[in-house]
Amino acid sequence: MREKLIFDLSREGRKGYSLSGNDIPELSLEAVIPEKFLRTEPADLPEVPESEVVRHFIRLSNLNYHVDKNMYPLGSCTMKYNPKVNDAVCDLPGFSELHPLQPEKTVQGALQMMYELSGMLAEIAGMAAVTLQPAAGAHGELTGILLIKKYHEARGSRRRKLLVVDSAHGTNPASAAIAGYEIVSVKGAPDGRTDIEDLKAKLDGDVAALMLTNPNTIGLFEKDILTISQLVHENGSLLYMDGANMNALLGITRPGDMGFDVVHYNLHKSFSAPHGGGGPGSGPVGVSEKLIPYLPVPVVERIATEDGTTYRLNADHPESIGRMMNFYGNFSVLIRAYTYIRMLGAAGLRRVSENAIINANYLLSRLDGRYDLPYPKPVMHEFCLSGDRQKKAHGVRTLDIAKRLLDYGFHAPTIYFPLIVSEALMIEPTETETRETLDQFAEALIDIADEAATSPELILAAPVNTPVRRLDEAQASRQLNICCTL
Repeated sequence: MREKLIFDLSREGRKGYSLSGNDIPELSLEAVIPEKFLRTEPADLPEVPESEVVRHFIRLSNLNYHVDKNMYPLGSCTMKYNPKVNDAVCDLPGFSELHPLQPEKTVQGALQMMYELSGMLAEIAGMAAVTLQPAAGAHGELTGILLIKKYHEARGSRRRKLLVVDSAHGTNPASAAIAGYEIVSVKGAPDGRTDIEDLKAKLDGDVAALMLTNPNTIGLFEKDILTISQLVHENGSLLYMDGANMNALLGITRPGDMGFDVVHYNLHKSFSAPHGGGGPGSGPVGVSEKLIPYLPVPVVERIATEDGTTYRLNADHPESIGRMMNFYGNFSVLIRAYTYIRMLGAAGLRRVSENAIINANYLLSRLDGRYDLPYPKPVMHEFCLSGDRQKKAHGVRTLDIAKRLLDYGFHAPTIYFPLIVSEALMIEPTETETRETLDQFAEALIDIADEAATSPELILAAPVNTPVRRLDEAQASRQLNICCTL
């Protein structure tokens, strides 16, 4: 049944509030609000009792999709379930009631938390130091690239190129371009990994760094990573790792041990903070020893004094790239990540990655054969299927498959990414989904593959049982183009 607008529920004279009298002298609106801001007519506000307001918004929330309702199989996004203990710790008054301009002596607990989180992240990734300042993954990319740029400039070198593998996240070349670099694409090999010969051909004295995701965007581990690292460093370049897929590595292997000089973490992905709907995020950056002098300020430091240990924010680092964000970062996400790591411990973090890898390979084993698999298995934490078979044989696109999944009660996976896979369906189940949920999701996709062969018109009209039916894609595209030209 269609949910009515709050205005449709309104009836004159109904109220959801009751205000008692007060002894404050009444002032005219003109005395407190400039006349030009006053309404000429009363505001047309709905008149609804409290019970109907609450029920209306509860019904709307039930129509929405969220991770507490079902799985988000979004490849590359690591949309895992968020433990509620994270929120409980975040709501503690000692964290939730702080102000960033308080004197350092009054926020020692917060500074200690940030200092310890930096150390834990450094250990997890095998890096020498970590800054928590970047506000999101792309912001972390930009921060890392600026560190690389500063490193070369400090040595009197003005390298102008940055290599990016063709399966990279779209933010990689975007961040590099914002930092002023020329982007050079490195091809993938037939097995889906980096083409070593193409990398060799493009490494020259003008290359500042290679940006790499490991495991890469189609869920495959770069088995030649040590060779890649050696080639890059022999060229005087640095090696950058996009940490979006860190959920596959926790406790198993470390980017620092692979030779990476810079890595950004997505705390809102691998370390469990809600990030649907655009945020908030957190993209700390870990660096090797030689990049420590250039880290953003302020730096959280621990100082031993006669009165005991204290923590401070130190901005006195003359070689720093400067401040990347007002204050320090998205503090609430830092608390959630800290809680997540402390609750799991080292052994628990390893189980996270092991279970994520098992879940991905189990789900792939159920779907392989019903959809095309463009690259070989086994995979790490995610995999990429292709809807080419359904499109060519039945006219059913990946977009149509995604729409039909909504009718089965599932959010669609990432589609049409990475660009190297035609009609891509990119799926990451994460470690928090049970086998029963994975089976339900697999059976939905198997049923849709059968429908594509027997009833393609049903999929082409999907979704058919959601609150909002299929939108006019052509009209939406035209409106988007108009907005982009304004």
